[in-house]
Amino acid sequence: MTPPLPAMTDADPALVRRIDALNRAYAHAIDEDLLEEWPNFFVETGIYRITTRANHAADMPVGLMLCEGHGMMADRIKALREANVFEPHCYRHLIDPPTVVRARPGLWTVRANFAVFRTMQMARTDLFCAGRYLDVVVEAAAELRYAERTVVLESETIDTLIVIPL
Repeated sequence: MTPPLPAMTDADPALVRRIDALNRAYAHAIDEDLLEEWPNFFVETGIYRITTRANHAADMPVGLMLCEGHGMMADRIKALREANVFEPHCYRHLIDPPTVVRARPGLWTVRANFAVFRTMQMARTDLFCAGRYLDVVVEAAAELRYAERTVVLESETIDTLIVIPL
C-alpha cells in the first residue's frame, strides 16, 4: 500500500477556502435533494467512483459505483428518480476541511475526510458511512470543478444499496 501524500504546508489559504466551498456546495446539493445539480460539480468528462478502503489499498479498480462523464451521472439521477425502488431517505454530510497534497497550475490533488448520516423516512438517523474523498480539482471557466472524485469507504459493507451519490 502506498502511504498517503503529506499535506502541502504552503498551500494557498484562499485556494483551500475555495475547495472547501466546492465540497460544501456539493454536499448541500445532495443533502437537499438537488441531485440534478450533482453532475455540474464535475467537468464534462469528470469521473466519480465509490470504492472500499481494501480495494483502494490493493489498487483494484472494481468498486461500488462508477460514472464517467456528465451523461452517466445524469443517467444515474434519472434512474434514481424514475426507475429505482428504494425506501425514501436523505443524507447529511459532515466534511473536514480539505488538504491539498499536490499542486500544478490549475490542477490540485486534494483529500478530505467525511461522514454521511442517513435518515430513513420512518426511522432514526444513523451513521451510514465514513471515509475520505480523494479528488482532482481543476479550474474550469474561473470556477473549481472535480475532474475526478474517488470516494473511499472505510467499511467493506454498506447496509443498503447506494442509490444517492455520496
